[in-house]
Amino acid sequence: METLNDLKPNAGKNLIVALAEGNYARLPIKTHIVTANDSISDIVKRYAEPHLREGDLLFISERIVAISQGRAFPIKDIKPSRLATFLVRFVHKSPHGIGLGSPWTMELAIREAGAARILMGALASAVTKPLGMKGVFYTVVGKNINAIDGPCDYTLPPYNEYAKLGPAEPDAVAKNLKSELHHDVVIIDANDLGVMVLGKSSKDISDTFCKNVFKDNPLGQSTEQTPLCIVRKI
Repeated sequence: METLNDLKPNAGKNLIVALAEGNYARLPIKTHIVTANDSISDIVKRYAEPHLREGDLLFISERIVAISQGRAFPIKDIKPSRLATFLVRFVHKSPHGIGLGSPWTMELAIREAGAARILMGALASAVTKPLGMKGVFYTVVGKNINAIDGPCDYTLPPYNEYAKLGPAEPDAVAKNLKSELHHDVVIIDANDLGVMVLGKSSKDISDTFCKNVFKDNPLGQSTEQTPLCIVRKI
């Protein structure tokens, strides 16, 4: 088991971030490759709990929560519908992640939100995009559709051949973990494009604070294998 002194920043990342509220250490914690056979409760107790001190917050990558809930699927098992194949042609492709830019992830979005809501979101996006409005599709569809992601070259195997939904009931997950750890928990989706706060154990935790703490994506995206992070005011 790692000691606290072994918790180092990932390559190219800073351990400390300076915010208006003060300076905070972001201590990344490495885990094994999480599967659907793992319990998120067992994972945080095994890897994070030994290092937690009074006042610490535990941030968790939404990816391992979703995987532990069985919400990641091999793309070979996903059969995209005609609607998914059609809609994906209109999705902006980003170098920072697949998002809904593949037939597999679009199909998952349709299954999660329903075809009618997806079409409603697509129509709203088409109408508002010329006005310079962004993110309307995801606002209309809801259901954390923006947390869906697919296979990327930098994703650790076997998930480089998987597509995944966002975590189910992330607020409830965070609250349950807090009851076990006695520390506040935040579930986030952080990448080089930005940070989304998907679940919090307390409404008193500011989304703005969470986004500022993780604005430089200190957990990395691939071989770092650090989906847990203790945030500590120093």
